Amino acid sequence: MAKVLYTDFEGVESVIDSMMDNPHLKKAITRTNMYNFWDKILPEKFKGKSKPYSMLPGRIMVIACENPVVAQELTLHKIILMKKFEPYLKTLKMNVADMRFDAKKWNLVTGEG
Repeated sequence: MAKVLYTDFEGVESVIDSMMDNPHLKKAITRTNMYNFWDKILPEKFKGKSKPYSMLPGRIMVIACENPVVAQELTLHKIILMKKFEPYLKTLKMNVADMRFDAKKWNLVTGEG
């Protein structure tokens, strides 16, 4: 039986480096990291009742909310949330100009209904 040599494989580091050259993948990873910070800025009573959904043109972040009451409450807290979110955004070199809170997106985020 002939011996098989596996010396032509590409290393994991070079595969990851080439993947990170893809601007779309890099953008998706950065947004995912940004979305992971969401719960850190929320008041305790809203945790688990809203989740980042998407980004719209003009740097508008859409937040899915459990119901219209949560959406309204978060809208009233928007200025405070934007200020709390700012240090996280600076770390990621991202900019969010506005936030929209949408109860209609909740089922899309949670997979319910």
